[in-house]
Amino acid sequence: MINYLDAIITINPNAEVSIKNNDYNQITWHNIKAIDKATLDAKVSELETIATNEEADKETKKASGKQKLLDLGLTEEEVKALIGV
Repeated sequence: MINYLDAIITINPNAEVSIKNNDYNQITWHNIKAIDKATLDAKVSELETIATNEEADKETKKASGKQKLLDLGLTEEEVKALIGV
């Protein structure tokens, strides 16, 4: 799960903040000017989309690799033994 801290650090890697319960209203900004909630919400959404796409890409590559091994003549059991799929 992507949270406000992830978004803040993505926007400003040098940010120092304290956050309680991932609640925007409970963020203490130590060394930077506060980033508005709409900007953080947008960044959280963007990071969640990136994470989802990366996971989907990983699954696609895994399925592609499995199929290539099957196409080479390995059995389903051999493929499972090799890659755990």
